[in-house]
Amino acid sequence: MYVMYKRLQQLRRGIALPAPGVPGSLALRHVDCGSCNGCEHELANAAAPHYDFGRYGLSMVASPRHADVLLITGTVTRRMAGPLLAAYEAMPEPRLVAALGNCALGVDVIANPDELAGPAEDLLPVDIRIPGCPPSPSEIVEALLDAMPLLRRPIRKDEA
Repeated sequence: MYVMYKRLQQLRRGIALPAPGVPGSLALRHVDCGSCNGCEHELANAAAPHYDFGRYGLSMVASPRHADVLLITGTVTRRMAGPLLAAYEAMPEPRLVAALGNCALGVDVIANPDELAGPAEDLLPVDIRIPGCPPSPSEIVEALLDAMPLLRRPIRKDEA
């Protein structure tokens, strides 16, 4: 076991993304709005030990009430538009929306147009765009790390 952990540590260092310039954390709430699951596989790889986005302060949360970022995958279908908007409304301010993959961005979608609500940015203000079909785990992590400063706000004296 020890040898396996040691080798995993060496692999992590070999593919390591640069350390974030600004320390912090982001809680992500993922909503699959009608995808082929390609982006979900890459997102799972980004969280797995090989890439381990948790070491950069990124974590997945089960409730939108605990989330900083609403992470959308897939083209938003008419049936998922309502639950997506409900998840967004449940999030505390400040909040960000990330569109992960070409489908969420409305690019190269193959589907029945009558069943689609459109790209994510037609329904919500998208702050983070992560293109690709699907984007690689390193691209996902880099885009989310780049978004960390967007949630920074100065602490008022009465809050300290």
